[in-house]
Amino acid sequence: MRLVETDVLVIGAGPVGLALAGDLGWRGIDCLLVEQTDGAILQPKMDGVGVRTMEFCRRWGIVEWVEAAPYNRYYPQDNAYLTSLNGYELEREPMPAMAMDGPPPESPQKRERCPQNMFDPVLRRFAAAQAPTTLLYEHRLESFQELDGHVEAVVRNVRSDATFRVRCRFLVGCDGGRSLVRQELGIPMNGTVLTYTTNIVFRCPEFNRLHDKKPAYRYMFVDERGVWATIVAINGNDEWRMSIVGDTRRREYSDDELRGLARRALGREFDLEILSRLQWTRVEAVADAYGKGRVFVAGDACHLTSPTGGLGMNTGIGDAVDLSWKLAAVLEGWGGPQLLASYGIERRPVAQRITRFSTSNLEAMKGAPSSAEIEADTPEGARVRSEVGAFLKTHLRREWFSKNMHLGNRYLDSPVIAYTEPEDADANRKEYEEPVKYRPSTRPGARAPHVWLAPGESILDHYGRGFVLVSTGADPRGAEALEREAQSAGIPFRILRSDDPEVARVYEQAWVLVRPDGHVAWRGPTVDVDARELWRKVTGRE
Repeated sequence: MRLVETDVLVIGAGPVGLALAGDLGWRGIDCLLVEQTDGAILQPKMDGVGVRTMEFCRRWGIVEWVEAAPYNRYYPQDNAYLTSLNGYELEREPMPAMAMDGPPPESPQKRERCPQNMFDPVLRRFAAAQAPTTLLYEHRLESFQELDGHVEAVVRNVRSDATFRVRCRFLVGCDGGRSLVRQELGIPMNGTVLTYTTNIVFRCPEFNRLHDKKPAYRYMFVDERGVWATIVAINGNDEWRMSIVGDTRRREYSDDELRGLARRALGREFDLEILSRLQWTRVEAVADAYGKGRVFVAGDACHLTSPTGGLGMNTGIGDAVDLSWKLAAVLEGWGGPQLLASYGIERRPVAQRITRFSTSNLEAMKGAPSSAEIEADTPEGARVRSEVGAFLKTHLRREWFSKNMHLGNRYLDSPVIAYTEPEDADANRKEYEEPVKYRPSTRPGARAPHVWLAPGESILDHYGRGFVLVSTGADPRGAEALEREAQSAGIPFRILRSDDPEVARVYEQAWVLVRPDGHVAWRGPTVDVDARELWRKVTGRE
């Protein structure tokens, strides 16, 4: 049987697998990505690219590719709550079109609307552009085993049925909620079924001309029992995705029934072309571990969440970025064993945080007051509609504006972060659980904050390739010991000196050490530290 050798074998070419393979290649690591399908996306499972993910896209130089995706960037992004599109509008959360929006003060980027059938091709192009990365579509992982110092896998070509062996240093399963990799590792995925939901994607170019409401990205439909369906603009032109929210009872729908439900949402008869349908189970679940030995899992393979929050794919790409630099460090010889052990320790609490938040958004959506009078043309009907609309707008705002869920992830118990200051556990927990209000900080474990250094140049643009020591108001010669020790150990390292008072204000301490993933590894008022011990700590060699 033919043998192929690579440093990292990635299973699954969804957005997480593509991001991981691309980032590994961007770091110069030989990587083979295997995907059993041809990569076509008939049912986009995500459509929002969060602000943190866009910061990674900025790092990779692909922001323009995302912005050039075929989503109508002038289409409004409002969220509207209605009985039907030809019935009553209860409330609306106005939000600007992508072309009219700008980044928040805390980031050089803004969130984007780029559904998976548009975003996957962007990430595929990025991964394919990295010389050390090879993409193999229509190939399936059959089995794998960890041996002495490496992993051996068997891969099958699904067209020819031919098999070959892959010998790799590490294997990463980005192969979804039913992950073969996770199952073969024997890692349980414990969680709760929230709903059985049915989606259809349909085409109707004149959809927004068949009603009198202002266009919106998401239409949310309410009847006497509460929210029962949503329709979102998949491309901002002629394609739409309808989701029948469902409950914990599994339900089968015929195409005629689904057409009838779409007409009920519109509030009139109309013709629609069903392009695809998907029955799926909405789950809140997190794996008990993120890997064993030389084999890891990322994305949906280790956490499943309700899409009410838009955090699933974005969290998975965060997994990929965290794991990628650590694999690269070990393969390059300057990363120690604690570095890989820290992957699950850092990322699993993030998954627990986002799954609980997303479920709470679903609970808020389904918790709206219900009344048989909601469609009545009476004073009581008007009162009910006002109450339900106010409830939904108030309780769902945190889902639409959850900045802290994207930018506020902080690694609180990592073995490779130097925590040098007293911590207030209650205050940390309260701030961490807050979904909306994000407070930039350089406390160890936090995302290093954005500051503009010059027009178009963010301090974040200097992070990614290696460790960066940000020096504000201090003599950079004080870091000579850290520099010598990094050079001796082969650690990629540079000093970024800034006299900008805004950088000093935001970065809080005179010295801040930022990791390749953009999180703070250590900070202090001086660099009067044991350089060798600090490097051993933050590179996992302790």
